[in-house]
Formats: sequence, structure tokens, C-alpha cells
Amino acid sequence: MIIRFNSVSGFPVVRFVNICLRGSTLVAKFSLLFVLAYFLEPLDVALYGLVVATIAYSLYALGFDFYAYSTRELLGNPRNQWAKLLRDQAVFFGLVYCCILPLLLLVFAFGLLPWFLAPWFVLLVVLEHLGQELNRMLVAMSRQLLAGVVLFLRSGVWAFGVALMFWYSENFRSLEVVFLSWAIGAFLACMLGICSLRSLSRKCLKEKINWRWIGCGVKVAIPLLLATLAIRAVFTIDRYWIESIAGVEVLAAYVLYAGIANAVMAFLDAGVFVFLYPRIVSAYKKNNLAEFKHSMSALLKQTVTVTLLLCLSAAMLIHPVLGWLQNEIYYQYINLLYALLAAIFVFSIGMIPHYGIYAMSKDKYIVASHLLALFTFLVAVAGLRVVTPVYAVPLALCISFVFMGGGKLLAYLYLKKKWRGSRAG
Repeated sequence: MIIRFNSVSGFPVVRFVNICLRGSTLVAKFSLLFVLAYFLEPLDVALYGLVVATIAYSLYALGFDFYAYSTRELLGNPRNQWAKLLRDQAVFFGLVYCCILPLLLLVFAFGLLPWFLAPWFVLLVVLEHLGQELNRMLVAMSRQLLAGVVLFLRSGVWAFGVALMFWYSENFRSLEVVFLSWAIGAFLACMLGICSLRSLSRKCLKEKINWRWIGCGVKVAIPLLLATLAIRAVFTIDRYWIESIAGVEVLAAYVLYAGIANAVMAFLDAGVFVFLYPRIVSAYKKNNLAEFKHSMSALLKQTVTVTLLLCLSAAMLIHPVLGWLQNEIYYQYINLLYALLAAIFVFSIGMIPHYGIYAMSKDKYIVASHLLALFTFLVAVAGLRVVTPVYAVPLALCISFVFMGGGKLLAYLYLKKKWRGSRAG
């Protein structure tokens, strides 16, 4: 007898458990951020934030945004061919590692980060990339629950461990302990993700590596990579710019509040996006306009509702937390949190037309909107830093995300009208 856990009496068990896992991951990240802010000096908190942001940006250079191509390929091919596609993708990543990893050391050569962090940086960026790609594969394979477990190991369990160690003894209160725990958690997540792929049929692995398929993926991925690097540059430059404009103490507050704002997006991704975007892609590939509209409508309603609730909750709950931290620096710049929550709300709404465009494989519109966002961000910060140095970056984020979301919405409406016309014809 096979027991299915997708639902019990109509209750979406998988989604509920996945949200609980992501919720636990967010609690762990919150705990870690607040514990670091409580026990470490603002300089260490700021350095941790720079490392996290730089690793996050480097992941996209390593991944080359190839997943955007491979995910659509997985969803468009029979399951007995998936192992071959994943193997060819792994070969491509191996080649990218050889080219990109040495270039990433320029971060240290240019003095953006101190050299003593280089070994941790290389180890963590590789493990994080592998874990991220495994998460994406599991989501594309509709194994969201296992993807949630992998993510919890990668981002949650070790963070809880660090928080407990910091609380238990001052001997553990160092960034080295944080990075070691992070590496262990990411390694275990990778092992679980790799083991989960053993259930795939391996008969197709007898076929030779499809270099043409890889080449086609690179052609598709390059413009998407430009788009991703552009938008992710906004989420990386912001920290370095805050440090140069307002100083290390303001950066420490910014790191704390940016972590809270990004957690909103992370929860939205686990509770809404990972369940709906495969349906949207599948509906478009099947030319099923009714299902496409239904899924996009669900995406709109759930994104607005969840994002609004999370942003309001974060804005209210931060006050008792700041009372516990008892650090004037964080309370003095609390308006940074409100501005960042506004920015992440606008960004989240912009993801609705983004997934519609992605499903239609019209990636050039995504590229254009992301490049527009980066340009707008740079111009806005340059202008606002004279008026309000502390809040120039978060306000510029709001402005750039409005332009980006507006561009995607116009493109989505145009493409949807064009699709309707082709069906009618």
C-alpha cells in the first residue's frame, strides 16, 4: 500500500511542512543575526554581512544562471532522461568552476575582503552553489518537501547550532566558528541532495555528453546571467556603498535589517513561488491559457497577501527585539528596516510578471528590466547620497524596483496579448 502525503482530507500537507521548514530556517537565520548583533562588535557583524553578500553574488557567476535553461528542459523532457540532463549540467559546472573560482579571488586582491577569509570564502561558495543547484533541481522535479529539508540543513540547522554555542560559552564567539558551522551544514545538505538523485533512472547515462545541449544552454543563460548579475549587484553593492557613505556602524544596522527584509523574500519563495512557477511553466508549454491564467491569478493573490503580512509583522516585532539587543546603534537606524521592507515589497510584487515572462521563455525582457534596475539604482544613490547619506541606498532600492517591476509588467501584458492573438489565429 502506498501512502501519499500530498494532502490529507484536502489539507496541503507538503506545502504546510515545507513552509514550516522554511519558517524554521528563517527563525534560525533571525536567531543567528540577533545573536551576532548581541555578542559581537558592529565591525564583526558588518564583516559577516559583506562575506554573505559577496558569496551570494558569486553564486550567480558560478552557476552561470544555467538553471533557468535546465529547469525548463527538465520540465519538458520525460523523467527517464533527467539523469542525463543533470549529468551534462554537472559537467558544465565543473568547467565553470575552473574558470571562475580564480577570478573570485580578486575580491581579496582589491582589498574588498581581508585575505584571512579567502579559504572560508572558496569553501563556502562552492558548497553553497552545489546546495543551491540541488535545491532547484528538487523543486523542478516537484520534490518540494525534500528541497525544504535540504535548505533547512544548508541554512537552518547550523545557524541554530551557532546561536546556541554563542549563548553557551564565549569561547565560541568568533566568525571562524560561524563559518565552520556554515560549511558543515552546507556539506550535509549537498550529501542529502546528491543521495536523493539516486532514484532517477541511470540507463540514459550510457549516452555521450551532449555538448550541443550544453552550448544551447549557454546561449540561453548568458543574457539571463547578465540580468541576474545586474539585479544581484544591487543587493551586493548596497552594503559596500553603505559602508563607504555612512560607516561601519550604520552598515552593521543595515546588515541586520537587510537580513530581516530578505527573509521575507525567502519565505515567499518557499511558501508561494516554488509551488506555483512549475505550474505556470507547464501550462504555457501545454498552451493551456485557462490554467496559465488561473496559476498567475493565484500567484498574484498569494504574493500580495503573504508579503504584506510578513512585512507588517516584521515592522511590529522588531521593537521588542531591539529592546533585548540593548544597542543604541540598531535602534538609532530603525528607519532603515522600514525602507528595506518597502523595497522588498515592491520587489516581490515585481516577481509576479517575472514568472509569467520566464514561463514564456522571453528572457530578453527580464534582462532589459534588470539592467534598467541597476542603472536606476546607481543614479538614484548618486543623487540621494547628497541629501540623505544614511538612507540613500534603501530609498534607491525602492526606486529601482519600481522601474524594474513596471518594465516587467508592461512586457508581460504585451506578451500575454500576443499569445492570445496567436491562439485565436
